[in-house]
Amino acid sequence: MGLNVVALMGRLVAEPELRHTTSGVATCTFRIAVDRSYSKDGERKADFIDIVTWRQTAEFVCKYFHKGSMIAVNGSIQTRNYEDKNGNKRTAFEVVAGGVHFAGGKDDGAQRGTSQTSAQRTPEPFKTNAAAADVQQEEFAVIDDSGDLPF
Repeated sequence: MGLNVVALMGRLVAEPELRHTTSGVATCTFRIAVDRSYSKDGERKADFIDIVTWRQTAEFVCKYFHKGSMIAVNGSIQTRNYEDKNGNKRTAFEVVAGGVHFAGGKDDGAQRGTSQTSAQRTPEPFKTNAAAADVQQEEFAVIDDSGDLPF
C-alpha cells in the first residue's frame, strides 16, 4: 500500500474551464504555477501543474477563482494515457483535487469579484461576559513546587 497525497499552492495561469460529462457531472480543469526554490544562478523557477476538480468543487473553482488567483489545492496524483493528434501514446500527470482553498490576501479578492466594502469587513468588537472574565484567585489550588516529586 502506498501514499498518494499532494498539497500545492500557486497562481492560476489561465481561466479555469468548466465542462460537464454526458451524465451531467461538472468537472473543472485548470493549471497553476508553483514557485520552486531558487536555482544555483539565483533565478526563480516555476512548475506548471494541471489540476482536475469534480462536482461542487468544480463549480466553486470556476465561480470564485480566475487567472492570477492564488489557490491552495490538496489531492492526489493521477496518470492518464491518451493518443495525441499524430497517434503517439502519451501519459499525462495531473492532480485530482479533493479540496481547494483561497490562499491570496485581500487584494486577491478583487480579482475574484468577491471583495467586500470596508464597512462589511469591519469585525464586531470582542464582547466578554464580565462575570466570567472576573475569575477569582481562590478557584485555583496552590501547587507545591519544592522540587520533590510524589512519584
